[in-house]
Amino acid sequence: MTRALYSLCGADKQHLFSPHCWKAVMALAHKGLAFEEIPTTYARIGEIGGGVSPTLPVLDDNGRLIPDSFAIALYLEEAYPERPSLFGGEGGKALSRLVEGYSQMIIHPAITRIALLDIHAILDEGDKAYFRQSREARLGKSFDAVAADSEAEKVAFGAKLEPLRHMLKFQPFIGGQTPLFADYIVFGALQWLRVCTGLAMLAADDPVLAWFERCLDLHESRGRTMTAA
Repeated sequence: MTRALYSLCGADKQHLFSPHCWKAVMALAHKGLAFEEIPTTYARIGEIGGGVSPTLPVLDDNGRLIPDSFAIALYLEEAYPERPSLFGGEGGKALSRLVEGYSQMIIHPAITRIALLDIHAILDEGDKAYFRQSREARLGKSFDAVAADSEAEKVAFGAKLEPLRHMLKFQPFIGGQTPLFADYIVFGALQWLRVCTGLAMLAADDPVLAWFERCLDLHESRGRTMTAA
């Protein structure tokens, strides 16, 4: 049996930083499934499965190719029902979509503005021009303009996590007493920030940081295999 996950990397093939790829990594670990992680630069994504996806991650489960982190989680839940659930039922799938929306619409844009130059710096030389052009188009600003705003973005970042702090008053994980895929969605975002820029903008006593540390310890501390910036 062969199972591989194509994950985004920088110039250093061991520098795996994509939030979406980390979601898939944690989902596979949650299911207790062995897999090989294949570092892939932006320039090489099109080589996977004849261009099966323009983005990463892509899971190759014995020849079956599944792109997109949420689709991968849904596939794993269906293909391996005897293993720990990623959603805890249909309601968990629906709620995970809400968490995904919060993460990608509120947290991701803020991290992009904070970490843009740090991400660019770690990329393979063949990826830098694409990254600069695509992100400047997405943000509607030059790199220099984004960099000029990065300190203000860091100051404002903590407030964007207030919904998570509210939840943590009642339970240790988004999934309740134990983590579910919803946890890995937000974990992936903060892991992205951690490995590219660091988490200095979060106070040491922040409940979100305590939750994140618990997530780093999950699955034989899989998240800690990647060193922080």
